[in-house]
Amino acid sequence: MAEYRLGSSSLVHTPGLIAWALNGYYFEEDRPEILGVIAATYPGVPREALEQVLLRKIDYRVEGEAVLFTVEADHARA
Repeated sequence: MAEYRLGSSSLVHTPGLIAWALNGYYFEEDRPEILGVIAATYPGVPREALEQVLLRKIDYRVEGEAVLFTVEADHARA
């Protein structure tokens, strides 16, 4: 299992960005672009892991200004 912590910065409020992406991910035609934005914002996290969060297949939690989630090993490959 791999745990990821997506922190905020002065330019990006991570909980808000993830909430925006989750809402937009309902529309299949928008998914590639939304996943691209999130993957570019957090380049150290595998796209497969990010997609699992956006598809709501795994839960995440908010701690302060960060988003945390844990994925199985097969989704944690870069």
